[in-house]
Amino acid sequence: MTATGVVEVIGVPGLPEVRPGDDLGELIAVHARLQDQDIVVVAQKIVSKAEGRIRSLREVEPGEAALRYAERLQADPRVVQVILDETVRVVRDERVLIVETRQGYVCANAGVDHSNVPGEDSVTLLPEDSDASASAIRRRLEELTGRRLGVIVADTFGRAWRMGITNVALGVAGLPALVDYRGRPDDFGQELTATLVAVADEVACAAELVMGKTDRLPVAVVRGYRPPAPPGRGRDLIRPPELDLFR
Repeated sequence: MTATGVVEVIGVPGLPEVRPGDDLGELIAVHARLQDQDIVVVAQKIVSKAEGRIRSLREVEPGEAALRYAERLQADPRVVQVILDETVRVVRDERVLIVETRQGYVCANAGVDHSNVPGEDSVTLLPEDSDASASAIRRRLEELTGRRLGVIVADTFGRAWRMGITNVALGVAGLPALVDYRGRPDDFGQELTATLVAVADEVACAAELVMGKTDRLPVAVVRGYRPPAPPGRGRDLIRPPELDLFR
């Protein structure tokens, strides 16, 4: 991978509470000092808020399946119903609902989240199309700043084989999601056969170090990293069913 030798991760402070209809590109452009080839990492939560991907639990009527899962998991049946509404398949229902979402992600609770949402009866949903969201933010930022940029819409996911959550890239625009080293020689001339690096996830992880979960820094800028591959999409990171170890 190529970089300038130094990669910086810079939090963007000062953004207000984001509301449905807000122009995220403009908000970020006002508060960030961007340079050419910066990668702007935007928390999924504010993207969902700006796009109106919010549901009031007061308006949710749980169905029979939601009531059954809620009793088993000791969960709010209204939240379970929202999860099922975003789900095409329940993968696992022990301790937590692991589902496949309409966007193709396999994750806990379909990404439905209570945290950092005003009001006790509201939850956020994942964007309808995170790649489209990233592309729209990128176009707006480049229009306003004149800079050439990459954008990642990121969220925290759990991992099947390791403890703790970590940021992943849901939407990607202007940079690769994956860099494929298969077929290339390593430092000793041996051909690499399995090295496919999720660089957009790595950038999202780096950004999380300054964004945190309680610091009200939903945007970070990663500067100095030049991924050696053509631009891709977040959906490139979704493992096909035939390669998925859980399907």
